Amino acid sequence: MERILRHQGYGLIAGVDEAGCGPLAGPVVAAAVLGDRPLRIPGLQDSKRLSADRREALAVRIREEALAWAVGVATVEEIDALNIRAAARLAQARAVAALPEPPHLVLVDGPWRIPLELPQKPVVDGDARVALIAAASILAKVERDRIMVDLDARYPGYGFARHKGYPTPEHLQALARLGPCPAHRRSFRPLRG
Repeated sequence: MERILRHQGYGLIAGVDEAGCGPLAGPVVAAAVLGDRPLRIPGLQDSKRLSADRREALAVRIREEALAWAVGVATVEEIDALNIRAAARLAQARAVAALPEPPHLVLVDGPWRIPLELPQKPVVDGDARVALIAAASILAKVERDRIMVDLDARYPGYGFARHKGYPTPEHLQALARLGPCPAHRRSFRPLRG
């Protein structure tokens, strides 16, 4: 796909994806990866299909080989105020806006455009089909995991470093025992009050 788009005149292309739509806690994090040529990094694929160690190793290569990259975050408060889909799109827009130069085209994982006045192409299953989107998926997941480890230190007892905020039995038991903390998304079931 990237090769065809470059032949159509799009020199700088950014792939963008997010991590953290399903958890009960923590922000949603997006990354944008900018390239002026296809990324040739073996093993690039959807971050959910990779081990944490493999994601970390690939993230180092992506940061070294991409023309540029950036991260955008939507907070728990924004998630609760907007809804998760709108917050994810906001985080994606922030990631693209944080790039050092605007891309000629943004390839967005999923079926929706993001709130930016730039040429965009939504790509369903983009993290499995487009290297720049897969790279963004990996950077977003690595950054979000780091944030959840930090939240684990701030709010001990929930196990954020292990389950990353997903609704695992451990997390649900901690919620029943401790109640929610400021890192929890109050608009998500079972946290709605």
